[in-house]
Amino acid sequence: MNDYETMLVFRPDIEDEKREALIERLKSVIGEGNQFSVDNWGLRKLAYEINDYPEGYYSLLEFKSEPEAIKEITRVCRISDILLRYMTIAKED
Repeated sequence: MNDYETMLVFRPDIEDEKREALIERLKSVIGEGNQFSVDNWGLRKLAYEINDYPEGYYSLLEFKSEPEAIKEITRVCRISDILLRYMTIAKED
């Protein structure tokens, strides 16, 4: 099991229910028994516009998981149309 962080930047015009649904989907990919925490940073101004959006809604996910789960997290994020950007990194001990 490794420690990971995933930063999600959602489109600012998306409802809270859709954001929570995607986070719950990622939580199910990670697995129910693993540690998982969500830190919602809220709406923030972007350094540059992405798809004509000057702002984005930021959420930080911290979790423990097997490395194989990262491929599925990337797949789910890639096909999601409510995300502007995402990034997963492995935290060092």
